Amino acid sequence: MNHAEPMNHKEDEFAELSANVAERWLRFGQWDRVYFPKLVGLRVEAVRLDYCRMVLPFKPELEQPMGIVHGGAIATLIDAVVVPAIGSAYGPEIGYSTIDMHVQYLSALVKEDAVAEGVVVKRGRSIVFCEANVHGRTSGKHLARGSLTYSVSALRP
Repeated sequence: MNHAEPMNHKEDEFAELSANVAERWLRFGQWDRVYFPKLVGLRVEAVRLDYCRMVLPFKPELEQPMGIVHGGAIATLIDAVVVPAIGSAYGPEIGYSTIDMHVQYLSALVKEDAVAEGVVVKRGRSIVFCEANVHGRTSGKHLARGSLTYSVSALRP
C-alpha cells in the first residue's frame, strides 16, 4: 500500500444506527460544559455502526507559528473521530479510553477545515482496534492517518 493512499471505506458500507443511538453520537462535542473536543470545535457529521465522520473547523487559534494547523489539533481529531464509531455498538454504561495511538502526518493543513473518517477494524472483548484518515475539506489533500487501540470496559458505579 502506498503510504499516501487513504483506506477506502465508504459511509454506506456501514449499518445505520437506530435514531436514538445516532442522535446520541451526533451530539458528541456539543455538551453544555466545555470539554476538550468542544474547545477545539469538533463536530460529528455522520455516524454509523463502526464508522464516524467528524470535522475540525479551521480557526487561527489552532495554527502554530509557521502558519499551519498544529499537529496536536490533528491528532485530537484522529483520537476523537473513532469514539462515536466505537460507542455506536455500546450503551452509556460502557467506557473506553485510548491505550495506543500512532499518527502519520502526510501533508500540512493550511487555513481549511479538516475532515476525518474513523472506523472500527476489529472488536475484541476488552480491546478495539481502529483506523482514521484526515483530509482537507477544500483541497482534498490526505493530511494524516492514524491507527488506534482502545480499552473497553463497564463503567464503575
